[in-house]
Amino acid sequence: MPAAVIGQIGAVFDLFLLLIAAVFALAGFVKGVIGLGLPTVSMGLLAVALPPAQALAIVIVPAIVTNIWQTFVGPYLLDIVRRLWPLMLGTAIGIRAGADLMTGPYAGYGTVVLGVLLVIYALLGLSQRRFHLPQIHEKWLGGVVGVVTGVIAAATGVQVIPSMPFMQAIGMDKDELVQALGVFFTTATVVQAFNLTEAGLLSAATTLPALVAMAAAFAGMFAGQALRSRMNAEQFRRWFLIAMLLLGVYLAINAWRMLG
Repeated sequence: MPAAVIGQIGAVFDLFLLLIAAVFALAGFVKGVIGLGLPTVSMGLLAVALPPAQALAIVIVPAIVTNIWQTFVGPYLLDIVRRLWPLMLGTAIGIRAGADLMTGPYAGYGTVVLGVLLVIYALLGLSQRRFHLPQIHEKWLGGVVGVVTGVIAAATGVQVIPSMPFMQAIGMDKDELVQALGVFFTTATVVQAFNLTEAGLLSAATTLPALVAMAAAFAGMFAGQALRSRMNAEQFRRWFLIAMLLLGVYLAINAWRMLG
C-alpha cells in the first residue's frame, strides 16, 4: 500500500479518536454535573456519524465501568436490588429478546427511534413532571417497564425510557436514585454487551476507541464533579435537555430522510 494512502488512513483514524475523546469528555462532564447522561449523550452525538450498533460498541465499555463505580457509591445497594429486581430482570429479558433489532433488517430505523427517544427524554425533563406510583404496583409494573425498556435499549442503546420515569415515581430519595441508576444501567449495559459480542461488534478493533472513550469520560466526569458546586446545576441541566431535544429532532428527521 502506498505511503500516502497509509498516511490518509492514519489521519482519518486519528480524527475519529479525537471525535470520540471530545464526545466522551462532554458526556462525562454532564454525568459529573447532574449524575447521569453519559450513554444518552454519547449515543446521541455518535449517532450523527455512526449507526447505533457501532456507536454502542464504543459506548459499552466506558458505560459499564462508570456505572459500576456509581453502583457502589452509597449504602443502598441491597435495598435497591430488593426493590428493582423485577425492573432489572425485565430489562435483561427485553434486551435479549430484541437482540436482532440493532443489526437486523430494521436496524436502519434505529437512529430514527433514538432521535424520538431523545426528544421524549428532553421533554419529560423540561416539564419537571413527577409521577407517583403506589408501592403495591411497584413489582409487577417494574417487570413490564423493564421489558419495554429492554426492547427499546436493544434497538437504540438508550435505556432511560421508560425506566427513568418509573424509578423517579417509586419515591427514592436523591442519593438512592443516583445509586439505583448505577445499578440499573450496569445490569442493562452488561446484557447489551452479550448482544454486541454475539453480533461480532465487540472485538479487538474496538479496544483502542473504547479505551480513549473511557479515559475521556472519566476526565470529563471528574471535571464536572469539581465544577458542580460552582455552577447552577439546574440551569446547566435545562440547557443540556434543550440541546438533547434539538439533537433528537435532527437525528430523527435526518435518518428518516435517508431511509426514504
